[in-house]
Amino acid sequence: MKKRERTPGFYDEALETMPQEERAKYQDRWLRELVEHAFQYSPAVREEFEAAQVRPEDVRTVGDLQRLPVIKKAELGEIQRRDLPFGGLLGLPISELRRIFVSPGPIYDPEGREASYWRWEKAFYAAGFRKGDIVQNCFGYHLSPGGRMFEEALVNLGCPVIPAGPGNTELQVKVMHDLQVTGYVGTPSFLLAIVKRAEELGYDFRRDFSLEVALVAAEMLPESLRNELEQKYGVIVRQGYGSADAGALGYECKEKSGMHTPEGVIIEVLDPETGKVLGPGETGEVVVTIFNKVYPLIRFGTGDLSFYTDELCLCGRTSPRLIRILGRVDEVTKVRGMFVHPRQVNEVISKFPAISRYQVVVTREKHLDEMTFRLELGEGAPDKAIIEEELNKVIRDLIKLRANIEFVPQGTIPEGEKRIVDKRKWE
Repeated sequence: MKKRERTPGFYDEALETMPQEERAKYQDRWLRELVEHAFQYSPAVREEFEAAQVRPEDVRTVGDLQRLPVIKKAELGEIQRRDLPFGGLLGLPISELRRIFVSPGPIYDPEGREASYWRWEKAFYAAGFRKGDIVQNCFGYHLSPGGRMFEEALVNLGCPVIPAGPGNTELQVKVMHDLQVTGYVGTPSFLLAIVKRAEELGYDFRRDFSLEVALVAAEMLPESLRNELEQKYGVIVRQGYGSADAGALGYECKEKSGMHTPEGVIIEVLDPETGKVLGPGETGEVVVTIFNKVYPLIRFGTGDLSFYTDELCLCGRTSPRLIRILGRVDEVTKVRGMFVHPRQVNEVISKFPAISRYQVVVTREKHLDEMTFRLELGEGAPDKAIIEEELNKVIRDLIKLRANIEFVPQGTIPEGEKRIVDKRKWE
């Protein structure tokens, strides 16, 4: 079967290639509209403005955003708990939503009724997805928005979608083979797991499968993993960047030289200590403002560390590009595509009085994340096997991930150490 031409063209050429000066005016216009709406209809936004002594008419350009405080993603759960369910941030009555999702934390994520609420269409097109591709969507459909948010864009592109979700690797192999799947969306490590399982079952992946293109997200994409998937198995692999709160925030094109920011998103990179706005090439926290009247997140601090360039890309798109995600500002860590919060770890451990000191260590082996709970037990603790069995159940219930358990001697974990330590390397 002849492969499709997947690299040329744009989903919306007028927007994606507009001159930079025109882009700045475009964003200034929608920012003014967003601020006026949020101030009128979102109580939490109005309180933030009033605390900063800022009126809507004071925010006329992107540069004026510096007068406003940053809403931290790490604090969003607590903000919502003080004023359930959305912390006063919602910009319309809750009855007008299409769906409400629940992300780890828990954090409640609203979905409006717009035809493209999450804005992933440009990302899929830039990655090489085209109308008629049969796409296996391996993001979750249970409570969290991942599955639905990507499916929405694929349907808008004209792609039949298989709502596969994560897990069930052997069944994923059969589905991918039998339905001649041409597109994949999910984490990069799970795509590799499917490919490797296919080989274990006796398939020649290049010969027996039709997979041509993949958009991966929710995990780091090491170049070694991308190269293996592209060179050995012939799959075009591009990465997207976004969140359950904010939708699409960046996407790669054929040049693989950073992630283009959509026109409906304003990206700032701030010094995590001072809050100063940084320039191209300077590393700081990614702070976003999204043109979304349903959930008007203005200066939303993602907690991700990155840097950007405003040099024009060879693909013809004129937007700034986040070059890569370098890590996190806080201890919140993404494991197998799921955020793990220190407060979740604390909640787990609080159920086991025999544990005197603890630490979660995240590592990576053969492109797969491993999470290990390192534990010190107090005097007179119950049998380790009993604790391990119960602890594994609680971790699965509260964090929704599997973990290794390692008991260490008292005094092994230093006082004041971070609760979550990320030791992964991303070559």
